[in-house]
Amino acid sequence: MTERILEEFEQDIDDLCFLPSDGGVFEVVADDRLVYSKKATGRHADYDEVLQSLREHRGG
Repeated sequence: MTERILEEFEQDIDDLCFLPSDGGVFEVVADDRLVYSKKATGRHADYDEVLQSLREHRGG
């Protein structure tokens, strides 16, 4: 997933960090805004879903 995010958003991303957490939490945050949360949806996202959330966040 990291490679696909960087391929599409390399001009928009200054820093990308994946942090391990307890309890199987998987969250994607962009510009201090939560754009995807496994905890909120109750399921793991697929690549396209995360990419689409990031596209929507950047306005495109």
